[in-house]
Amino acid sequence: MERMDKLLSSTGLWSRREVKEMMGRGRVTLDGRITKKPEEKCDPEAAIITVDGKPVDCAPFVYVMMHKIAGILSATEDRHQQTVLDVLPEYLQKRGLFPVGRLDKDTEGLLILTDDGAMAHRLLSPKYHVDKIYYAKVDGIIESQYIATFQEGMILGDGLHCKPAHLEILEDGTACYVTLREGKFHQVKRMLAACGAPVVYLKRLSMGSISLDGNLEKGAWRFLTKEELKCLKEGMKES
Repeated sequence: MERMDKLLSSTGLWSRREVKEMMGRGRVTLDGRITKKPEEKCDPEAAIITVDGKPVDCAPFVYVMMHKIAGILSATEDRHQQTVLDVLPEYLQKRGLFPVGRLDKDTEGLLILTDDGAMAHRLLSPKYHVDKIYYAKVDGIIESQYIATFQEGMILGDGLHCKPAHLEILEDGTACYVTLREGKFHQVKRMLAACGAPVVYLKRLSMGSISLDGNLEKGAWRFLTKEELKCLKEGMKES
């Protein structure tokens, strides 16, 4: 159970002071009745709340799908460069969202942002078996022998141990799909470079059951649907 003023201000749309003012003016309803008490409590998952007759989503967490473009940082803030949070409206920036698994500045594709720390941990932890699929274009040719190398797990020249991964070679060896269950620093690029095929273009296509929406233009975002979120949670099984 949450206080009405805390719940409404947590959306990032209003400050607590603004919430108290509009409640005092009768602009807020809870389950169909006007409520003027900021201290009144309700269940965020079940309550129907409106402001000026418009429904307000007061779910405890927010889940966003973004089609990240190259050139912006997967970070919450940076003094000198644009971040993925800068793409979002101000009220979402105030929610404390963060990217789940960073994409390099020059990498495109699916990025999930949330304020649900537990969910983010499960998405990134190898023990929950959440596959991340990437499409890569390379400079050179990926030899078929490296399919087995990926499957067995690689030890890179700098000593990095990579868990078993899946490599599907495309376009006469100049492109591929890479499926990982972990996400170490520049991992896809480092694994392919070790195979003599440095990456020239990289795009993340999916995380678990969530695939990049084909209708989502580069740089655009949308909320995950309830069905997408349900499938994502059901697909995370601890080993």
